[in-house]
Amino acid sequence: MSQQNQQELSLDSLISSTRKEEVLGAIKGSLSYCLTETSLNKTVPALKSKVRGKVRDIYDAGDYLVLVTTDRQSAFDKILASIPFKGQVLNETSLWWFDRTRHITQNAVVSAPDKNVTIAKKCSVFPVEFVVRGYVTGSTDTSLWTVYKNGVRNYCGNALPDGLVKSQKLPSNILTPTTKADDHDVPITPEEIVQSGLMTEADYCEVSSKALSLFEYGQRVALEHGLILVDTKYEFGKGSDGSVLLIDEVHTPDSSRYWIAHSYEERFQKGLEPENVDKEFLRLWFKDHCNPYEDKVLPDAPADLVCELAWRYIFLYETITKSKFELPLTEEPIHDRISRNVELALSSLR
Repeated sequence: MSQQNQQELSLDSLISSTRKEEVLGAIKGSLSYCLTETSLNKTVPALKSKVRGKVRDIYDAGDYLVLVTTDRQSAFDKILASIPFKGQVLNETSLWWFDRTRHITQNAVVSAPDKNVTIAKKCSVFPVEFVVRGYVTGSTDTSLWTVYKNGVRNYCGNALPDGLVKSQKLPSNILTPTTKADDHDVPITPEEIVQSGLMTEADYCEVSSKALSLFEYGQRVALEHGLILVDTKYEFGKGSDGSVLLIDEVHTPDSSRYWIAHSYEERFQKGLEPENVDKEFLRLWFKDHCNPYEDKVLPDAPADLVCELAWRYIFLYETITKSKFELPLTEEPIHDRISRNVELALSSLR
């Protein structure tokens, strides 16, 4: 894409802007009122059981699942903090992308009765996360830069050339699938996925093709809005009719890494970190102040970092969707509002 077709986005608009000042007061005022836990199985009669994920609370509603996106912040396979409005941002960002990627794949979304809630079709979830990467970067143990600098040259079935440096664009986008073991991600090759029976070869081929197409589309849209979609993860399942469905979340600041596009090349040439618009700075703070993988108790994230991350999530939502994030105005407690909206939605589905 030519430079003139990109919206020029600068870090100044992220660091200091009138809009930031507008929302920062609301963010600070909500630090003590984050949606950290839910118990809809006690307030909505139609919901019988709850599964607590890292960020989402998932409730069984018979033919459907009710997914409540909380404000919990996860990294290093731990909960690090609660971020004001984060659940709403993630839910609404995903819904925006789900709607705009129907030409690539079907998805499981049925309705969104609340700012923090998606009701989805029940499906059989593939036990593999499809991580797609366009650049050599990252700070976690399974990130591409970490394994590459440790000498790995074949990662998840991808041959990597010598001489790559941090933040460099890959010759082409690659898929680095992971599977779960003892609450942490384990890299796996396509051959191992099929041989171990996690997926059939046909399902893997279909899903991997969809994942790469989704990422290419996401990169194109992001670049039009002045951003680089660096890497992301997708999850898929199979519906009752056998169709492959995109589930969970799409291109959110939780599942994805974003950089400012127009400053990338200059900073890369100077050996500087790209300007990022995601949770990487919070990850780095924890790595500087503790061992987030091994320490049993982690320090509390400073309030100014929590507020900054809340703003970055809102900034990213508004930059991508070109719409204004609606701060909750009602005095009604979030859990009461969600319970009421979910009960109404489920009654209309019966």
